[in-house]
Amino acid sequence: MFNEELIAGKVAARNAGKILMKHFSASDKKVKYKSLNNPVTIADYEADQYLSEFIGGEFPNDGWLSEETVDTKERLEKSRVWIVDPLDGTKEFIEGIPHFSISIALVEDGHPVIGIVYNPSTEEMFYAEKEKGAYLNGSNVKISIKEKLIDSSIVVSRSEYRKKLWDEYKENFSEINPIGSVAYKLGLVGANQYDIFSTVAPKNEWDICAGDCIIKEAGGVFKTINDKNIIYNQKKTLVTDPIIATNSTLFNRVSDLLY
Repeated sequence: MFNEELIAGKVAARNAGKILMKHFSASDKKVKYKSLNNPVTIADYEADQYLSEFIGGEFPNDGWLSEETVDTKERLEKSRVWIVDPLDGTKEFIEGIPHFSISIALVEDGHPVIGIVYNPSTEEMFYAEKEKGAYLNGSNVKISIKEKLIDSSIVVSRSEYRKKLWDEYKENFSEINPIGSVAYKLGLVGANQYDIFSTVAPKNEWDICAGDCIIKEAGGVFKTINDKNIIYNQKKTLVTDPIIATNSTLFNRVSDLLY
């Protein structure tokens, strides 16, 4: 049903990845700051421009929401909207850490129907189409089937980890791993390379939308801590409640632990 969109999104992600990698190896990444502790690079802008032109050219009637494009109200009137982060994990990108990704999602009536997360440094392409399953580089992937927290690994934000927000839970999990890029973390959990993703800090729609699709198509749940699914293409794009992505059993255990 959305095969054409999935193919176009994957092509777009790969080509945007080439733009990012060109800058990743550069000694000067031309860093600016949109606000305190919120950097942006020329790579963000170049990848965004390419993605908006390519996807907008393929699907001119769809809406557009991207971290690096000036937002307009017209997307709110569209039933189909592309939600994109051209470079998720900008801090890691600047530091030369290969934990960054391109996140591309298509939502229909607020629900993700396509999700693509591509890490061009590791060449991992996570993708999903509604009711068609989730994949990593062509292989079908499924969420973890573990049931006990103590047996389970959790992947969390580097900044949350540095702020010691997860220190009190170290005895609850088999391991707590800090990795950059929310989208990349969600891809890794969807592909069962970690058992659980959680974040306690607010996240924007473009950080999480593609990952939401991948997690659900891998058989997992992606909800806020108070058991709510996220509806996308909202006027306010920030999701303020903590988010958990894992299987349904572990979801309940993590939400009980953090609540």
